[in-house]
Amino acid sequence: MSYVLQIDFKFKGPFGEAMSMEFEKMAESINLEKGFIKKVWTESEARTEAGGHYHFENEEDAENYLKMHLERLRGFGIEESNVKIFKVNEKLSLINKGLS
Repeated sequence: MSYVLQIDFKFKGPFGEAMSMEFEKMAESINLEKGFIKKVWTESEARTEAGGHYHFENEEDAENYLKMHLERLRGFGIEESNVKIFKVNEKLSLINKGLS
């Protein structure tokens, strides 16, 4: 059974292409995290929010990544984040192309 970690937080930018350039190395490093499967990056310049949905092989790896990432966010001056971890219903997700 896999798990999704959902994180979002207030973010002043950069957004769009500037965000892509700024965080490319971080994106590459996320691929090396234990149990990591994939991430969808999210952003809303209109609401000044950003975050992502991370897919992990198990809950323990999702929790460990979360601890590390919250520390990293604090280093960027982001003190508050909305965080949830969900178990993935793989059968239904396969029907809707949510797993690859």
